[in-house]
Amino acid sequence: MAYEVLARKWRPRNFDEVRGQEHVVNTLRNALNLKRLHHAYLFSGTRGVGKTTLARILAKCLDCAQGPRSDPCGQCEACRGIDKGCYPDLIEIDAASRTGVDEMRELLENVPYAPTSGRYKIYLIDEVHMLSTSSFNALLKTLEEPPEHVKFFFATTHPKKIPVTILSRCLQFNLTRLQQEEIEKHLCAVLDATSIQYDAEAVRDLALVADGSVRDALSLLDQAISYGNGKIDLAETRAMLGLIAGDDVVGLLQSVVSADLGDMFARVDALHKKVADFNGALAGLIALLHEVAVWQAIRQQVASSWFDESAVKELAKQMTPEDVQLFYQLALNGKKEMPYLPDARKAFEMTLLRMATFHPLSGAPANAAGTQSAAAGAGDGASQTAQPAASRRRPAAERAADKEASQHERAHPEQTHHRQTSAITATTQPTNPAPLTETANTGERSSATQPTNPAPLTETANTGER
Repeated sequence: MAYEVLARKWRPRNFDEVRGQEHVVNTLRNALNLKRLHHAYLFSGTRGVGKTTLARILAKCLDCAQGPRSDPCGQCEACRGIDKGCYPDLIEIDAASRTGVDEMRELLENVPYAPTSGRYKIYLIDEVHMLSTSSFNALLKTLEEPPEHVKFFFATTHPKKIPVTILSRCLQFNLTRLQQEEIEKHLCAVLDATSIQYDAEAVRDLALVADGSVRDALSLLDQAISYGNGKIDLAETRAMLGLIAGDDVVGLLQSVVSADLGDMFARVDALHKKVADFNGALAGLIALLHEVAVWQAIRQQVASSWFDESAVKELAKQMTPEDVQLFYQLALNGKKEMPYLPDARKAFEMTLLRMATFHPLSGAPANAAGTQSAAAGAGDGASQTAQPAASRRRPAAERAADKEASQHERAHPEQTHHRQTSAITATTQPTNPAPLTETANTGERSSATQPTNPAPLTETANTGER
């Protein structure tokens, strides 16, 4: 018998086996139990979350010999035929390969005919957003008023590309990505059922890389089993996925925080020998900085953390929140620039050097002491220029004092307003000008400062000039 891949072998056969889509499952179950059956259903969501699977299960519920019911028997001709993919009244169409209006017209010509053996004739159109505009227009009238024996099921990864006239005629179900814990639990159940030895951390890495897709997770599990010669090993799985250990990322960030550039380059060299995916290493650094920021904010570690909790706590103590945000932004910019650079390792190293350069230190780094001493004799300006940017930044204590003062002003606005009013009054108070005197012969004023409001002019006794 030919080998059946895990993604097909472990495809859910009923609603009870579906993972992570309770909001959709509950709605469909209630509709079946209440006999409130719509004629068109649209399932949307990212790849590998169960769009086609739910459509097939719903088809089994509708055409089951004991149905319509929310729990198909799985033994009748309709249920077994749909599981095997050979049921004549479930017509599956790949819209990507049949986009033209002629194919749609050919399909619609058979709509009026009764089903061959089942209760309903069901049209399942996958990737429906790939249909042309003419195909959608040809489908409109039939979709609005189909025969009683016809049901339409649509599946798509891009619902926004579907015309609103089609969307308004369907019941829409948006399938969500699965949480990492749900995928990890499902993979462990599959491995236990197949009696395969596995490392729990390796399974967690597979669930992490799957990014919410059960199909991707099962495909990666198949590959990991073959790579590990019948078992799931942590080191081999990470080598296959191109991942680096969380401890390596933590050590790398600690060397940057402490400005130990020698240790930093040594760790980069060790990463290069293990795995050449520096893009993934930078992504791990971004994830670590995110966890440090979360810990500083709420004193709690994120769910399904890739890093040791004690290491995250220690980094949160060593770094200020401003440093974490700066490092995070530098890492994001480095990740954006990496595709444009020929050497990923050099781009990764430059990102780390930027972090080390802009990291505030209480004193100058040891390797810059000689430069500062040599520049001291050239004057204060040369000495300041020789210092690195990190040493010219304001100390953390001053920034904390400014932050505390700002918070105090927001908490007591009346005091701030009083101080500002007093300052304005003091600066706008007019000064008393010196008195003006006139000379007996010329009448020139002897005061050097002209008053704002000059005194009234009088005529002199000798000249009569004003």
